[in-house]
Amino acid sequence: MISDTLSSGLQQYGIGTKLRMLRLRKKLGLVELGRHTGLSAAMLSKIERGLLFPTLPTLLRIALVFGVGLEFFFSQDTSRPRVAVIRKRDRLLLPDRPGAKTPAYLFESLDFPITERKIDAFYAEFPNDAVASDLHRHDGAELVYVLRGKLSVVVDEEETLLMPGDAMYFDSGAAHGYRRHGRSVCAVIVVVAPK
Repeated sequence: MISDTLSSGLQQYGIGTKLRMLRLRKKLGLVELGRHTGLSAAMLSKIERGLLFPTLPTLLRIALVFGVGLEFFFSQDTSRPRVAVIRKRDRLLLPDRPGAKTPAYLFESLDFPITERKIDAFYAEFPNDAVASDLHRHDGAELVYVLRGKLSVVVDEEETLLMPGDAMYFDSGAAHGYRRHGRSVCAVIVVVAPK
């Protein structure tokens, strides 16, 4: 329980309102956001309604899903920078599902600190022990570019094998998933353009 003074101070940032705006922009339900963050839908609902203030580690988990920095939740000016450099040393490698024993892939956001992005870009690596990803869908379009290894991409029940240097564009509203093909590690760049 926090004091009225702290509660009042935190209210001015509108953390819950900003979270709700990000979630609705991505067209995610509370349960789906909970799966991506490892947090319960009830907790996320309380945060959105201003009934609960998240800890910084919890807020960072949420920020990573939306590809925004913590400053997004605390700044009064949410205008986006025109140029940003994201250094390799500053990126975090995360599993596709928090807590998964064997992830389908590991990914790094390539545009993490930029707020109000028009695209989401990721570096994804499919290790030797990777399992096939779950089929999923989201609004917009997706572009996959294979850097090394081989990747099988399923879109609307049709599987396509991509080799190094191959690219694939598809409507991400169709059910889609990925799996490493062959024995070697596969690395790709994924760019998602939401509607």
